[in-house]
Amino acid sequence: MTPSDPLPSGDRGRVARLVVAGLVVALVASFYLTGLGEKYSWGWLRANLTSLQQTADAHLVPAILIFFAAYVLATGLSLPIAVWLTLLGGALFGRWIGMAVVSVAATVGATAAMLVSRYVLRDWVLRRFGQRLLAVHRGLERDGAYYLLTLRLLPVVPFWLVNLGMGLTPVRTRTFALVSWLGMLPATFVYVNAGTELSRIESPADILTLRVIGALLLLACVPLAVRFLVSRTVQRSRGDSSTSLKP
Repeated sequence: MTPSDPLPSGDRGRVARLVVAGLVVALVASFYLTGLGEKYSWGWLRANLTSLQQTADAHLVPAILIFFAAYVLATGLSLPIAVWLTLLGGALFGRWIGMAVVSVAATVGATAAMLVSRYVLRDWVLRRFGQRLLAVHRGLERDGAYYLLTLRLLPVVPFWLVNLGMGLTPVRTRTFALVSWLGMLPATFVYVNAGTELSRIESPADILTLRVIGALLLLACVPLAVRFLVSRTVQRSRGDSSTSLKP
């Protein structure tokens, strides 16, 4: 089965892939070389929370637009700051506006990362993470969107690895975006909701408690359980039909 979105071909396609790859490498390198990777941390978030909230309250719409763009860029480049940005979304915009902004931005960024993997970084990703992605391929071939939904619901599976891995599979872009949005909602709500009380949280460990992790793990079992029940029902109905057709 081949990807539903064909890869660019010919010299023009190769040049385009090289340009995009160079841009991605430059942006990621800039993030680390300028020290932004060390700056955006739990300590920075707590230290600058009050001033960020005051700025967002005074300029709500521009703050939402800038935050949305930053979130899409960070997730699209697989930068390790999505958790802090999700908490910040709740702290700046409240539970429901923050949830809406973060969930859409995370979906757009994840889809961008998947497309970069599919069209630009496929060879590099296979060389670097090929063995780790074998299980993703097998699960997707067997269970399709149910498997992707399970991966999104599991809090132990890295967000960036799912994006890169799905870029190497035949999953449709529309299916990826929709299932990712749905699967990321529970964890997004947990972090955005925690962000509304960020000033009272002493450590990130206080967010993902054992109870929360257990609930997310149980929720992650639902898609595959539904897939199993559907398969059994279909097989049973086929068996009953075959039996009824016998003379």
